[in-house]
Amino acid sequence: MALKAGGKIAWKRYLGETLAIVLGTVISAVAVNMFLVPHKLAAGGVSGLGVILYHLFKVPVGLTILAFNIPLFIAAYFLLGRRVVLHSLLGTLLFSAAIELTAPYLRAVTDDILLSAVYGGVIMGIGLGLVFRYRGSTGGTALLSLILNKVTGLSTGQALLGGDLVIILLAVLVFGGEAAMYAVLALAVSSWVIDTVQEGLGMAKAALIITARGEEINGRLLQELGRGVTRLEGQGGYTGEGREVLLCVVTRPQIAQLKSIIFDLDPKAFVIIGNATEVHGEGFKEIEG
Repeated sequence: MALKAGGKIAWKRYLGETLAIVLGTVISAVAVNMFLVPHKLAAGGVSGLGVILYHLFKVPVGLTILAFNIPLFIAAYFLLGRRVVLHSLLGTLLFSAAIELTAPYLRAVTDDILLSAVYGGVIMGIGLGLVFRYRGSTGGTALLSLILNKVTGLSTGQALLGGDLVIILLAVLVFGGEAAMYAVLALAVSSWVIDTVQEGLGMAKAALIITARGEEINGRLLQELGRGVTRLEGQGGYTGEGREVLLCVVTRPQIAQLKSIIFDLDPKAFVIIGNATEVHGEGFKEIEG
């Protein structure tokens, strides 16, 4: 019974992830057909190449995406393994199909290229963010970056940036500098939205506090913020003096109160506050099964 229950949960999870990937590709296709293609916004990636080829030769964008990915899939199969190819295949086929199936029914909703760059970037980011969040992929330059990393040792981030830059440079040559600048704006907006969809808006903050008054700060953080504190022993590298180090994770709205408590008790405290993009545990989100 336990095995059957576990299998049922796994099947439901797989179905949910697949539906999210389908929804993400449809949303991305809307961005391509309503905002990017009508205003010649080649915002990086294979879809950007598709925009360029569409306006030069009337080649369907979905066909370009599919055709570009075929040799990548073959290379990835031999260099990266079958699992990577299967991981990207579903998203790529869905994205290509969604663009072609929605194209006859979608038209530009504005003549303003700036609005198209911003809203196209937002909608594209939401769609791709959903695909990536649920472990999907649309192939393209993301798959190319993995291949280049394997063959040349170039980092995937550098390879992705290089691929996008090539598309942007092509856009400059074909559409001119102004359209390319708006395309860069759309790319920047979509990148930010992708990160937001994957990580969420409720990004927590992690505070590392080096202080001589750890006991008092610990007590007030527990009492006033209701957040757990981890107490560590530290030693100054130069002075050799022992200092207590506190680690505390809080939400964004609690940052001001956190700093007020610390510097009220110890004006000389050394505090580092950074983003904690994922926090699992009590007071935050539960670990997903």
